[in-house]
Amino acid sequence: MMLIAAGLAIVVTMFMAVIRGLLGPGVYDRVLAMNMFGTKTVLLVAVVAMIMGRPDFLDLALAYALINFIGVLAILQFVQNREARQAQQKNQTGASS
Repeated sequence: MMLIAAGLAIVVTMFMAVIRGLLGPGVYDRVLAMNMFGTKTVLLVAVVAMIMGRPDFLDLALAYALINFIGVLAILQFVQNREARQAQQKNQTGASS
C-alpha cells in the first residue's frame, strides 16, 4: 500500500514538472523541469520494480538516470554555446556599424 501511495505521489510530481516545463519563463527553468521529470521517472521505475517484484528493472532505472544526466548536460552546453554565438554576432554587428 505504501509503494502504491509513493507511486501516485511521484506521478503527481511528474505532472507538476510537466506544467513547469510548459510554462517556465526561461530555458533554464524548462531544463530543470525536464531534469526533474527524468529523475521522477527513475524513481517511478524503481517503485514499479518493487511493486512487481522485479529487481532487474533497477538496471533500467540506472541506465535511464545516466541518459537523463547526459541529456541535460548536452542541452545546457547547447544553450550556453548558442548564447555565446549570439553575443559574438551582436558584437560583430555593433563593431561594423
